[in-house]
Amino acid sequence: MGAPQRDPYAESAADARWQLVRAIAAGGTLEDRAWRTAFEEVPRHLFVPYYFVSRPGGYERLWCDDPDPVRRARWLRGAYSDGPLATRVRDGELVSSSSQPSLMARMLQALEVRDGDAVLEIGAGTGYNAALLSHRLGDDLVTTVDLDPEIAEAARRHLAAAGYHPAVVTGDGARGCPARGPYDRIVATCTLPSVPPAWLAQCGEGARVLAPLANGLIALTVTVDAAGARRAEGRFLPTPAYFVPLRGGAAALWPGVPHVGGLPRRAVEDELFRFLLALTAGRLDPHEALSLWQGEARPARERFGVTVTEAGAQWAWLDDPEGPYLWPLG
Repeated sequence: MGAPQRDPYAESAADARWQLVRAIAAGGTLEDRAWRTAFEEVPRHLFVPYYFVSRPGGYERLWCDDPDPVRRARWLRGAYSDGPLATRVRDGELVSSSSQPSLMARMLQALEVRDGDAVLEIGAGTGYNAALLSHRLGDDLVTTVDLDPEIAEAARRHLAAAGYHPAVVTGDGARGCPARGPYDRIVATCTLPSVPPAWLAQCGEGARVLAPLANGLIALTVTVDAAGARRAEGRFLPTPAYFVPLRGGAAALWPGVPHVGGLPRRAVEDELFRFLLALTAGRLDPHEALSLWQGEARPARERFGVTVTEAGAQWAWLDDPEGPYLWPLG
């Protein structure tokens, strides 16, 4: 992995990190000892040397080299809070963040990696998630891709400072990274409008794909038929998930959540109904979505699923991929 650089915050950060891991574990996550060890040993603060805190009228920047010791202490506490951190803001718009650690832990456990698995991460972000993967699997088995050259380079620096050296690639995550495939696992850390079919061509039989879609997490298993054609299918996890949207080739395909004027307030404010609206955006009239939601007694996320073919066809469904409730994606 290489020797990490000297860290002036190592001692104080160790206690903060232990408290964070303890809190995540108390919530029922990190049951896998290997992942718990990764969270205990990978220093998150090295991946967020600065971040932005939302304030009325804009953002406040906290950073590790602030001359004010009180603000430096705030920065370190925030680095080990169980919350997302805004790490890049352009023209007032959030373009990159470090995800909530407890959500990252749930996603990594749901990825169901095994020793020797090759993993492709879509969205390098700060590099922290790639470091956790590298700790678990080793540098050689981890590839992370980001469209933004500045974000990719910053992730590479953060990783090196912590002693990790996975492959960090600048490119369109919707295209994957065929040069480093095939992959046993693909995980996205950005919200998708649909599942890029190019990923399937880079997966082997039994590969698992985990990605934020709408405001949920879809877990797909890849199968290969006798003719060699790949298909990915699976259901949503019960966990809600909100991420920065994917940028690049697939981003323009998603119309977002439709206008909800005229719908009952009880439905509009219901988190599961908003999931259904996001999942069916542009494909199902919001009033039809309301009728489905009411008729199916507020269906939970895990009743919904997605099917993707290598040829490009994909659809979301309720209960049954061949049932009466389905609609196209992408």
